[in-house]
Amino acid sequence: MKSPRFLALLLVVAGALHAATPEENLAALGLALPPTSAPVANYVPAVRTGNLLFLAGNIGRDADGKVIAGKVGAELTVAQGAEAAKRTALSLIANLKAELGDLRRVKRIVRVGGFVNSAPGFTQQPAVMNGASDLLVTVFGDAGRHARTSVGVSELPLNAAVEADLVAEIVD
Repeated sequence: MKSPRFLALLLVVAGALHAATPEENLAALGLALPPTSAPVANYVPAVRTGNLLFLAGNIGRDADGKVIAGKVGAELTVAQGAEAAKRTALSLIANLKAELGDLRRVKRIVRVGGFVNSAPGFTQQPAVMNGASDLLVTVFGDAGRHARTSVGVSELPLNAAVEADLVAEIVD
């Protein structure tokens, strides 16, 4: 099986030759966007100010819609945490699509804030969040390269393994 980084590089190179859309890149990966969720409290899923779109935190769900839960470094391995981060990024992309209608309106992913439900002593949060970052670069090419924070936390809503938020620069 090819590594996510190899697939990301392959799609970036192919995208440079063919200028694939984000949706075409998702299809090439065999990924479908999950349904978006309504907010569960007094907040909105996205706020636009100028040409920046701020997305609220999202958690990763598996293909059946079940929350990917557990502490990374205890119940989950780094690889399982990275998969949870990838699924979280897929949820963020779904929210971008819901807000913008067309993912080609994303000029750049500016920043990702990553929160990893970590077992005591676990320090590999950046390796976990690479699952999200790699997917964003694979889908958006160079426009997916972003600043990032990877923070370990003791608990997340619904015992989710990963939660992330995102800031994107958009075009009209």
